[in-house]
Amino acid sequence: MSHQSLETSQQPALVSASAKRSPLWLLGLITLTGTLAMHIFVPALPTAAHDLSASASSVQLTLSFYIAGLAIGQLLYGPVSDHFGRRPVLIFGMTVYAISSVVAFMAPTIEMLTTARLFQALGGCSGLVLGRAIIRDSVAGNDAAKRLSMLNLIIMAGPGLAPLVGSAMTEGYGWRSIFELLSVFGVLNIILVFFLLRETVRGAGHTASVIHNYIKLIKSRRFLSYAFGGGCATTSLYAFIGAAPFIFVNQLHRSAHEVGFYLALNILGVWFGNLTAVRTIGRIRVVRLMVLGNALSCIGAAIFFVSVISGNLSMALTIVPMLILTYGAGIASPTAMAQALNVNPVIAGSSSGLYGFVQMTVGASCTALAGVGNNPALAAGTTLLLAATLAQLSFWFAQRHE
Repeated sequence: MSHQSLETSQQPALVSASAKRSPLWLLGLITLTGTLAMHIFVPALPTAAHDLSASASSVQLTLSFYIAGLAIGQLLYGPVSDHFGRRPVLIFGMTVYAISSVVAFMAPTIEMLTTARLFQALGGCSGLVLGRAIIRDSVAGNDAAKRLSMLNLIIMAGPGLAPLVGSAMTEGYGWRSIFELLSVFGVLNIILVFFLLRETVRGAGHTASVIHNYIKLIKSRRFLSYAFGGGCATTSLYAFIGAAPFIFVNQLHRSAHEVGFYLALNILGVWFGNLTAVRTIGRIRVVRLMVLGNALSCIGAAIFFVSVISGNLSMALTIVPMLILTYGAGIASPTAMAQALNVNPVIAGSSSGLYGFVQMTVGASCTALAGVGNNPALAAGTTLLLAATLAQLSFWFAQRHE
């Protein structure tokens, strides 16, 4: 049997005809689920901490555990959906998401809220992973690229708008109203997926081959360097996102409803960074672009860190350095991922899943570190500077093993 036929036999059979009946807006909606719940609760962190008599560091764990749930889910949903099909796994994930949102709404303690957020992420991650998978099942070539590009625009819109919505709901109706909205959102997704989404795979995939691919990638120093460096260059931003409400409200004495606007500026920086990467790839080597982008992040992190330790922290010395950092992260993000996937293009699917897992693990760790101590700005600044430096070292190490 040829290598090509063997590889084909290990893949689930596609049902592309029925897949065409799956509307893109629905795939966008289920994909948005995972990222929306992460960012919408951030502006409510100080209010929830006060209401539950919890410390800033303990309430920030609700974000860390959510990111950890996204990390674990990225490894699990692909192989599981290859075996059981996209549709039943997606319905299961959305059900877990909806139930967890109700538990979070009713949570009497910070411990229960944190646990509910973990399961909420495990459920919501199903849409994040399978939305892309369904598109890859359905179409190929330029059509797939167009649909995935539109899906990415929706994903980027979520983190940008979610803090604004979260701020408005917290101010008007209290932090628990956020989970009331998310539970309704989860139930709506279940109904829409049940009636409108069609199955796109019919055969069972071989989980053993997926595990073998993961082992092969873990043994690759180049892949691990790009994955760890990419995580440090991008998801380390979660350290600032988690600490931002406490920095702006408690240290810079701004009102809580402004936090969503300032966080939206960070997403704008990432968006412009992505746009710069798209326009300059081909004219500048991908590796060089990746390193230059992360160098900008190092500069932004250094300016913010120095402003904190010198006692000169201000709105300008918070917003401007973070815009520089997020712009650099927007450039480094797609280039680092491209380098990681190029390590072994034959197993790009497994590479993408493991890369996402490493990214989210780094993001969760950085978020937890940003909650250490009584000075959120110092903790976040130290974490960001350390992460940016580690990213540069990781990229250098990867190049040494080309």
